[in-house]
Amino acid sequence: MDAQISGGTGVGTTANIRSNFPNVRSNLQGPSSGNGRRMTSKKTRSKKGKRRKRRRSKKTKTNKTPPYLPPELKLVNPTHYRFEHLATQLKWRLQEGRGEAVYQIGVEDNGLLVGLSEGDMRASLKTLRRMAEKVGADITLLREREVDYDSDRNCRKISEVLVRKVPDDQQFLDLRVAVLGNVDSGKSTLLGVLTQGELDNGRGRARLNLFRHLHEIQTGRTSSISFEILGFNSKGEVVNYSDSRTAEEICESSSKMITFIDLAGHHKYLKTTIFGLTSYCPDFAMLVVSANTGIAGTTREHLGLAMALKVPIFIVVSKVDLCAKGTVERTVRQLEHVLKLPGCNKVPMLVASPDDAVTAAQQFAQSSSITPIFTLSSVSGESLDLLKVFFNILPPLSNSKEQEELMQQLTEFQVDEIYTVPDVGTVVGGTLYSGVCREGERLVVGPTDEGRFLRLKVGSIHRNRSACRVLRAGQAATLALGNFDRSLLRKGMVMVSLKMNPTICWQFEAAIILLFHAKTFRRGFQVTVHVGNVRQTATVECLHGKEELHTGERAVVCFRFIKHPEYLRMGAKLLFREGVTKGIGHVTSLLPDSHDQNQREIERRRKEGRRGNDKLS
Repeated sequence: MDAQISGGTGVGTTANIRSNFPNVRSNLQGPSSGNGRRMTSKKTRSKKGKRRKRRRSKKTKTNKTPPYLPPELKLVNPTHYRFEHLATQLKWRLQEGRGEAVYQIGVEDNGLLVGLSEGDMRASLKTLRRMAEKVGADITLLREREVDYDSDRNCRKISEVLVRKVPDDQQFLDLRVAVLGNVDSGKSTLLGVLTQGELDNGRGRARLNLFRHLHEIQTGRTSSISFEILGFNSKGEVVNYSDSRTAEEICESSSKMITFIDLAGHHKYLKTTIFGLTSYCPDFAMLVVSANTGIAGTTREHLGLAMALKVPIFIVVSKVDLCAKGTVERTVRQLEHVLKLPGCNKVPMLVASPDDAVTAAQQFAQSSSITPIFTLSSVSGESLDLLKVFFNILPPLSNSKEQEELMQQLTEFQVDEIYTVPDVGTVVGGTLYSGVCREGERLVVGPTDEGRFLRLKVGSIHRNRSACRVLRAGQAATLALGNFDRSLLRKGMVMVSLKMNPTICWQFEAAIILLFHAKTFRRGFQVTVHVGNVRQTATVECLHGKEELHTGERAVVCFRFIKHPEYLRMGAKLLFREGVTKGIGHVTSLLPDSHDQNQREIERRRKEGRRGNDKLS
């Protein structure tokens, strides 16, 4: 009890203890007589009078002066020992934030906005700049606010400062953002404006550099997955193709990279969009909605997919230059209504100023329910800078500890794309799920149609179109495999370490929820299953504990692949569809033994076929 009283902040804590613990009151206030009356002396009464005077004087003081700020939050003229301690602390914070940290100067640990005088603020920023230089970083002042007190005529300020490490050896922070939205909502145009640094002419000129096929240029509609990059240097300045000629130059001068995954908006390319969401593991999703059409086409479906896969999503309302202000406001109200529905349970946050953009970036990463909404134009450039501020400050979802744990595991690379490059040979593109991959490393790739894994050697590694020697967990890259036969590879394979001894699976169980089905979901029904980079038709073998399933119901279902075995991970997110039928879930158990059963079934059919031929002959 003495420790609690001495550990408090003055009289308030003592009063709380007395009111919360009535049994202790007699011990604190002196001995009591048998009839409950306290026996007090003149000495104790005089002490109480002095305490009351102290309390009154403290209360009057706190009303007149601002709260006292601890010296470590001021950073004013620190001693050499103190400066070294602060620099070490900053270095640790940068490691935890994977190269980024935000300092709030003039704010107490409990969130109380105390503020500093102008002189103290200048001195604190100077000290922070010295600390950043010592650990190889730069600082950017994000925003300043004034705090007023009645008795303090001089204005006091609080500042928010972004500290970002200067890039070294291509170890920049890389965030992947999947771009969703209905066809003709302006997704590719917006990415073209962000990455090329030039506004659109109103007829789609900005998007031409993003298209990969002739029919995309002719129709103006994306049908394949393309990648675009936007960089930010250590001072928070935009680095794109307007300043740099090549992607390699952007990577060299950037401390933070935003990799946009441009996905298709048309409904007939839905399987490509789902593959991009499940396979490329985006950190965030950007839903683009046209201001003049509102929520139309595949907008709701894309929103539902991102939420089902638990990808944090923010919304961009584009083409505001084509509409009246009332039309834009109506579209925003429509979005807010959808986000607040019981199925979404999101908190919409309209971004209208740079201060809003900073707040939105910080709260968006902390809470999955916050959904920032931007209203902008790719033609006039209205509010485009707010989106850039948002991307600049947006922190990663995983910290350095989680990253280190993934890097400690064995190498596992997902094969998402396969190319043949002249003078290089076979090249595969994908994401390193775990471990570390180096040039010259020997791995196995599979499973093949027969369920085997084949040995290969990694030649060169390219990340964001520039050469890279080491690939770390969570990073996307392309790997050159030399003369390896391309016909042996397909999307959905994995390249793993020789030590892993990977297993294949024909059959697996998953806990699912049926989002929508027109009739009844039962044994024998065939669906297209998406698990990570795996996309294959599977048959429902059985439903545990149920004969059939209706919309909104849950069950544990056994699926069986039709064409070839796959490599799956326990707990992986699962999404299946067939026409209007849709469902989500996660893998609960793998049944690799069914491979042998399948082989026996194939052999049996072959024998029956031979017997039939013998009879015919």
